[in-house]
Amino acid sequence: MILVTGATGNIGSALLKELRARGAGPLRGLTRDAVRATFPEGVEAMAGDLAEPASLKSALGGARSLFLLSGAGPEAGILAAARHAGVEHVVLVSSITVETHPHLGPARENLAVERLLKESGMAWTVLRPTQFASNALMWADAIRAYETVRAPYADVALPTVHPADIASVARVALTEPGHRERAYALTGPEPVSARQQVESIAAALGREVPFVEISREQAYARTVAVFGAEAADAVLDVTGGDVNDVLLTVRNTVSRVTGTPARPFRQWAAENVTAFR
Repeated sequence: MILVTGATGNIGSALLKELRARGAGPLRGLTRDAVRATFPEGVEAMAGDLAEPASLKSALGGARSLFLLSGAGPEAGILAAARHAGVEHVVLVSSITVETHPHLGPARENLAVERLLKESGMAWTVLRPTQFASNALMWADAIRAYETVRAPYADVALPTVHPADIASVARVALTEPGHRERAYALTGPEPVSARQQVESIAAALGREVPFVEISREQAYARTVAVFGAEAADAVLDVTGGDVNDVLLTVRNTVSRVTGTPARPFRQWAAENVTAFR
């Protein structure tokens, strides 16, 4: 039994589809509202809230593998509940910033969660993705309204990763041997800047999308609104203000683990174009 938390999110929903398509059942998806949840046929919807580990007892019962995103709740309590329920293996989504920017607050928090997992007594696999392609959804309101997209560090190109590629690596780690006690840095197949991302969205829409580069100071308020005050400066650092060679490096991890090339940003834009219409 595999329990997927964050089952309605960008990664979790893609993971459940892959697991189901590969016949990896039995499967459970964790959601706050099991009645309204829409999962692939054969996936059991389980009610629970990661913010309240005690609510996970039923969902964890009988599960042997767990997919978990760092920052989704009090990890110490979640991991304790998983261990008590008999979970044997946890696949954790952390962040590449634990390697590239370990001095930043969010990176320290992710590293602390990784340590909790490694000390839990359960087998572990840690995924460390770079910037998500789906972060571009922060521009959706402006694009739908035919307004100008405004972003800092317009031409800093990062190897942005498609959430479905994170899901694909997670699926392999959950179902195939050889991936326990491993940490995988995950990137997309090529660097892509904010300006290029907007161009890809415009191409998918079949119309122009105006774009203007703004200063870090101008971007700060917008970043706070999306990521919160504590993370805003860190986000601005790792999206252009304080990049380094490790962050900019394109990794072949997705293709090496899954046997399939990583998806480019333009593919994500085409698949999600309705969000911008």
